[in-house]
Amino acid sequence: MDSQQITLQIDHHYITVPQGTTILEAAQKIGIDIPTLCHIDLKGTCVKNRPASCRVCVVEVEGRKNLAPACATQCTEGMKVRTSTLRVMNSRKVLVELILSDHPNDCLTCPKCNNCELQTLARRVNVDKTPFNEGEHAPRKKEVSPSIVRSMDKCIYCRRCETVCNEVQTVGALGAVSRGFHTTIAPAFESLLTQSECTYCGQCVAVCPVGALTERDYTNRLINDLEDPEKVVIVQTAPAVRAALGEEFGLQPGTLVTGKMVYALRELGFDYVFDTDFAADLTIMEEGAEILNRLRRYLDGDKSVRLPILTSCCPAWVNFFEHHFPDMLDIPSTARSPQQMFGSIAKTFWAEKMGIPREKLVVVSIMPCLAKKYECSRDEFKTDGNPDVDYSLSTRELARLIKRANIGFTLLTDKEFDMPMGASTGAGVIFGATGGVMEAALRSVYEIYTGEQLRNVNFEQVRGLAGVRRATIDLNGFELKVGIAHGLGNARHLLEDIRAGRNQYHVIEIMACPGGCIGGGGQPLHHGNSEVLYARANALYREDTMKPKRKSHENAYIQSLYADYLGQPLSETAHHLLHTHYFNKSID
Repeated sequence: MDSQQITLQIDHHYITVPQGTTILEAAQKIGIDIPTLCHIDLKGTCVKNRPASCRVCVVEVEGRKNLAPACATQCTEGMKVRTSTLRVMNSRKVLVELILSDHPNDCLTCPKCNNCELQTLARRVNVDKTPFNEGEHAPRKKEVSPSIVRSMDKCIYCRRCETVCNEVQTVGALGAVSRGFHTTIAPAFESLLTQSECTYCGQCVAVCPVGALTERDYTNRLINDLEDPEKVVIVQTAPAVRAALGEEFGLQPGTLVTGKMVYALRELGFDYVFDTDFAADLTIMEEGAEILNRLRRYLDGDKSVRLPILTSCCPAWVNFFEHHFPDMLDIPSTARSPQQMFGSIAKTFWAEKMGIPREKLVVVSIMPCLAKKYECSRDEFKTDGNPDVDYSLSTRELARLIKRANIGFTLLTDKEFDMPMGASTGAGVIFGATGGVMEAALRSVYEIYTGEQLRNVNFEQVRGLAGVRRATIDLNGFELKVGIAHGLGNARHLLEDIRAGRNQYHVIEIMACPGGCIGGGGQPLHHGNSEVLYARANALYREDTMKPKRKSHENAYIQSLYADYLGQPLSETAHHLLHTHYFNKSID
């Protein structure tokens, strides 16, 4: 027998597994579902949260006096495991009752109602009363930030948020604070998220099994705005939303619902339905011009040029480098994100053209990202206190709103975006997948730099879900070295190399969330499942191939915007409306 393989028995079933496999993993291989709560396997990141703190996954192991947590107990040769004895069933029920004894009973008003793992588990183990709930609940705080709501009275100490924040994203904003009855999971010294290194990426929200961490909900505010006859309410939708929204209505991951989404948004009452892909094309014009400008100066021998240039589309990534790499604020592109470029153009050029006063125009975005909510509130994206984008809803919020409006989503036919800010190329739509911004930029940079038409617009070498990817692009003899990273932990490795002088790139794309925007903190929950992420990415690439134009600089409406209003990329007007600056947010 292979010394690396061991055979054990689980509920009368024999299975052979690699050494180091846990009982939970072995049981899953043969289809035995052991309930869990604190455990989560963040597939695609090679990180697992298994503190064995909830003990809900306990099983009986022959020869062992105490019950064993399946998530943290490794299999041994000849082990005999029972997963559903009366002792196990009773223990699980009591454990859940004890967890509920320090948990509020406001399920009907909790944002995670009907999507709460504790609620589901309580039903599974048949908890019909809470015999231990007579005591005083632990005193904990509630915090409402622009992006995330922390209701710590609902925290069950599973530490999933801490794992994803510290091990996957390497942000370090969350950890256990205090001891005993006063223990909570919070930023250091129980400070607020707004006073911490939190990037608002929302990955903690995506893994929280209960309602302790949720996105800040703006749907009621939206309904009030839609009902106000004095306001013109317009919406933009990010590319990744169309590849995931259908999952909330029972459709398979990777189902494109672009047309149905547009129809639903019109049914909700928006005056105009636009596409963030339009602004993604605009971003490539500005960011691409920056790339070419730095490259040409570099090739001319200008030693003051800062390379690599880093993409700046992702607000969580921007927050990350402002907190952790303030000495490198001159490296990223100054181009705003597509969300903010859209808002800026909507409240200037478009509003003026339509004769709509700025104060009466409400710009709403539908985003896969919770950091976008925070980005809307940044002061540099306001004019006299009026934000370019008023507020942002997540994909999940949009789905809840569609259901609330009783719109039969799967029955809808396809509708088209409104013009002109609904026009986009294939380059704009692939922004939603890791590597997409780089590929979109390369399509334009190649043609503008070489003066030659690109025969094959598919840069397959920058696609995929590897955490860090590298490619060399031949620009008529000049070898352009590019890097792509998704997940802030991977981004940190690249940035530390650059800081140490080990740079081997000219251009780097970074996205905060695993998979890029398709895996954003506001998307339908996927727990890092790479199959779901691949399906969503492939959906965006399919839409790309269906577009008549696939290069941003070929977007006729973008060309008209420059001709009629902006002048040219990096012009004074473009800098004022489409670019930004960064701040040192390091915490001593």
